Amino acid sequence: MSIRAIIVDTAGTTTDLNFIQDVLFPYSKKAMADFLTKNQDNALVDYCISDVKDIALEPDATLERVTEILNQWIEEDRKFTPLKTLQGLIWKQGYNRSEFKGHIYPDFIDNIERIIAANIRIYSFSSGSVDAQKLLFSHTDAGDLTTHFSGHFDTRTGNKLDKQAYSNICNTISLKPKQMLFISDMVEELKAADAAGMLTCQMVREPNARTAKFKIITTFDELEC
Repeated sequence: MSIRAIIVDTAGTTTDLNFIQDVLFPYSKKAMADFLTKNQDNALVDYCISDVKDIALEPDATLERVTEILNQWIEEDRKFTPLKTLQGLIWKQGYNRSEFKGHIYPDFIDNIERIIAANIRIYSFSSGSVDAQKLLFSHTDAGDLTTHFSGHFDTRTGNKLDKQAYSNICNTISLKPKQMLFISDMVEELKAADAAGMLTCQMVREPNARTAKFKIITTFDELEC
């Protein structure tokens, strides 16, 4: 059975983790208070604020307190959906103002056409929101890459450490697990995808990275289609 789709992780796989940690996270933290104040009447933002209160078990939290909670979650790199949704909205603001561009490893960019030419679809799966992923891939030094993707998945599909998330992806794409290859730098994510029956491959960009039984590549140049 041949591979019909590749699902790529973002941070550490297609995107430098330092870009996420040193550019995107600090930007969202700095902009959070002002963004919430100006957009609290927006339906989606209001929903996220309510969701934060529910998760934090603080139903009466003020907007200032909600901001504190969100910024603490950023520090702790929590994967909560309301945080990721709000970060995506804030990053959109930054991209549109050209305050930064999305970092994508050149070897991924160089191999997109080769993967598609092999009749393989490309998807991304990240703890960052779908909107954040689209922003990342549409504002790169190589231009807009989103036209090369068949879709994106985020925490609404499931936790990346949970087998069920990968089963959900299979059902959404309507492919058998063995027709799909998941590429990530994180061993725990690969274990979850493997448990769901997917083919797996670990991207190892750092020499001291933790590895396991999975096939290893160090760039997308080494990926066999």
